[in-house]
Amino acid sequence: MTKDTRAQLAQLTKQVEAALGSNLVTLAAYGPAIRHDTREGERLVTTLLIVRDASPRALRAVEASILEWTRKGYPPPLVFAEEEWRRSTDVFPMEIEDMREAHDILLGADPFSGLATTLADLRRELEREIRGKLLRLRTEFVAAAASGKALEDLLLDSAGTFFVIFRAVLRLTGHTPPQTPRALIQETATVADLDVKAFEWVIDKLVGHNVPSLKAHDPVGDRYVEQIEQLARFVDRYESPSAAQAPK
Repeated sequence: MTKDTRAQLAQLTKQVEAALGSNLVTLAAYGPAIRHDTREGERLVTTLLIVRDASPRALRAVEASILEWTRKGYPPPLVFAEEEWRRSTDVFPMEIEDMREAHDILLGADPFSGLATTLADLRRELEREIRGKLLRLRTEFVAAAASGKALEDLLLDSAGTFFVIFRAVLRLTGHTPPQTPRALIQETATVADLDVKAFEWVIDKLVGHNVPSLKAHDPVGDRYVEQIEQLARFVDRYESPSAAQAPK
């Protein structure tokens, strides 16, 4: 995270604390900027805001601060009411565990203390998410494939989404996700029988290496989509060891 970004985050923290007072439960930063996993990720600061009262009237106190934050190019905080957050473990287990693994608490209580998710809920959400993300990828790929630049943008923009899914796949299968994208992809490829070479262009580009520009209908794009399809098939067919051993 750059020095300027840290200063902007400190300013947001101060403003949110002053604006919300006793309504504030937690303000935390999470995601790529905390993981330090790519150069681009250093600039992507995502935040979680948990409050006691999340009604429109109660949140008006913090509107100006969030508007100023977003005008600087940062995404607005993910806002939860406290009770809603506690009851979301069965709906958002993938996101909650991803946040738990890489976060900084800026204000208030630890939002993950006493919060537990289950592998069964993770399995359900993961299948739904990967199918939805694959459908979107395939749809946008059809429109982008004829332009090398559009294809590059699609692969790079989609990578962060699939990193979240890769980490969820590893948790589902009993592995601890590595922090760096290259190690993450290598371990996921081993678990799900993927061709790790299909992701090399994307990883090299994300970490700042010089890579050749993609051409129209570049095979790099084809291989990338094909391996995401393979990952979706793996998740669809996956049975946990306990499920496989259970009597029918």
